[in-house]
Amino acid sequence: MSSSVLIRLVIIVISINILLLQWGLTNAQKRCDLFEGRWVLSSGGGSDVYDYSSCPFIQKEFNCINNGRSDHLYLKYSWQPHSCNLSRFDGVELLKRYKGKSIMFVGDSLSRNQWLSLICMLYTAVPDTKYTATTSADLSTFTFTEFGVKVMLDHSVYLVDVVKEAKGRILKLDSIKGGKRWLGMDMLIFNTWHWWNRRGPTQPWDYIEVGGELYKDMDRVVAFEKALNTWANWVDTNIDPTITKVFFQGISPSHYNGSAWNEPGAKSCVGQKEPVLGSTYPGGLPAALTVLKKVITNKIKKVRVELLDVTNLSLLRKDGHPSIYGLGAMDCSHWCLPGVPDTWNLILYNLIIL
Repeated sequence: MSSSVLIRLVIIVISINILLLQWGLTNAQKRCDLFEGRWVLSSGGGSDVYDYSSCPFIQKEFNCINNGRSDHLYLKYSWQPHSCNLSRFDGVELLKRYKGKSIMFVGDSLSRNQWLSLICMLYTAVPDTKYTATTSADLSTFTFTEFGVKVMLDHSVYLVDVVKEAKGRILKLDSIKGGKRWLGMDMLIFNTWHWWNRRGPTQPWDYIEVGGELYKDMDRVVAFEKALNTWANWVDTNIDPTITKVFFQGISPSHYNGSAWNEPGAKSCVGQKEPVLGSTYPGGLPAALTVLKKVITNKIKKVRVELLDVTNLSLLRKDGHPSIYGLGAMDCSHWCLPGVPDTWNLILYNLIIL
């Protein structure tokens, strides 16, 4: 065999190996679960996209550093998936990609947490840009006017309707009249769970209605599932998947019981400065997450709904809540900004851009 033929064969073999390697990396990236991983100390990650002082839109209840929190170690952790790396957030790229379009978060105050996070991440990328911010009833809209991008929040804590009637306030598990505000969006990020276990003065309804029957109460996880089934039917009936991307935020956890993270002496998240080590939360996953996954998998047939499965990665962040550095009362449900919701948005960015 001549040397020239041998050289050609070597080049062919090398080329094939390079192609196989690229194919393997591409498919490994596609197979990578962005929600399976661990928190690592790093200068990177979602929380270094902006500083609390560089974003004037952070509401008081989430602005932990401005409220006196002096430990900043919680800002130094970034989420590291097991099998791949998250690409850095590029706010300009996202604004260009969604030029002239509307992104809407629908849900409770955890949706507000994520909504404000995304506004800060985008604003920091274009700090001199023109914007408008409006609120009307339950709808808040932040518009990056130079790009024509609207980032919206519809405050709807149950997704289904709560209606005042002669008998009182009725939580209607099979009615979503409020869904008319969600039509025509280019991206929808839904969320509900935080309010389902409220009782007493903070419970905003007097009766539950389903199938034409009124109930004084019922198992809250059962009620949650019935409401999600109604939401799933609404999505399948009203959403055009060629126009609208649909996500569900997942179940954002609270940290009020230290036994769940093997620290039985802790009665809240106050004083917590580091995440739970590793990839598994000792207290396990909430039952509501199982219900949510079942509904998304089995009840929605025509529209792809992608779960932002942030529950486990957020469970590991017992250090990320405002605690006493929010509105004064102990808060181990919401999240400091900058903080954990920036990672939710970083993962969202990786899912929609890359």
